[in-house]
Amino acid sequence: MQVFRGFRHPGIAPACALTIGNFDGVHRGHQAMLALLATEARQRGLPSCVLTFEPHPRDYFAALAKRPELAPARIGTLRDKLTALAACGVDQAVVLPFDARLAAQSPDGFIQQVLVDGLGARYVLVGDDFRFGAKRAGDYAMLDAAGDSRGFDVARMNSYEVHGLRVSSSAVREALGQGRMADAQALLGRPYAISGHVVHGRKLGRALGASAPGRDDGFRTLNLRFKHWKPAASGIFAVLVHGLAERPLQGVANLGVRPSLDANDVNAGRVLLETHCLEWPAGLGGEGAYGKIVRVELLHKLHDELRYTSLEALTSGIAKDGDDARAFFASTHRQTTRDRI
Repeated sequence: MQVFRGFRHPGIAPACALTIGNFDGVHRGHQAMLALLATEARQRGLPSCVLTFEPHPRDYFAALAKRPELAPARIGTLRDKLTALAACGVDQAVVLPFDARLAAQSPDGFIQQVLVDGLGARYVLVGDDFRFGAKRAGDYAMLDAAGDSRGFDVARMNSYEVHGLRVSSSAVREALGQGRMADAQALLGRPYAISGHVVHGRKLGRALGASAPGRDDGFRTLNLRFKHWKPAASGIFAVLVHGLAERPLQGVANLGVRPSLDANDVNAGRVLLETHCLEWPAGLGGEGAYGKIVRVELLHKLHDELRYTSLEALTSGIAKDGDDARAFFASTHRQTTRDRI
């Protein structure tokens, strides 16, 4: 999949079959829409294209109003969104900066300047609640009428439901916020996961619980930055780590701001996913994971983030979380075994 920041690039296809949206989470409703887009694109001999926005428009307006509580919790990072779009077979993704100029653009200006002149849209597929342009004044009827006069087809897709529940990014956010990871997985069609490069931290974990002073064989962690200040999920989770070994590695992870650490933390103020693998791959050595891209699946929430009053209490807490994660994986294995019998 080709990815473009903005549409003023020579490599962008001169014409496309297009869908538009934020696609936070790329859930099963999004996947159904992208499958329809791919079918329509093939029938027309066009590449499929997704137009998405960064930041989320509601992020922009929340910052403008200085009311951060109005910003939606973010399900996935831009990296994870683009990875999921590529997995759905999208040929081209255009990430459009949502800024003051775009927020003020009239619906007709958006249609002409972005869809027609910028992307060469020949087919446009939108959701049943699609709105666009300044003050969300544009709707499906306006888009459909513009298509008739400017030479592109317009279609809309109704809401996608699973067991009578409308699949939406809001429903996924609610499930993640409440720690209902199985429900989030059902809505997403896959385990909820976060990916990224392993970055350096304070290297405190390797000293906690070490077998002897200076051994650095304690709770070694993989640190991934979640590049948004408001993740939909937070807390302590039993996880599977992909990308470090031939098989997924069981682990326990903290997603949040690490309330027990001080302000001098190298990642202070950033949301971080810190993962301790229950069995560290010997082949990686002490430093071998840094810079690697890993994907961490958050399978089961153990509890919310806790503030520990001392490093000793933090060490005990991490050890207990590890034991609880092992118990979760053991129970899952037993259930899987019973299901096979």
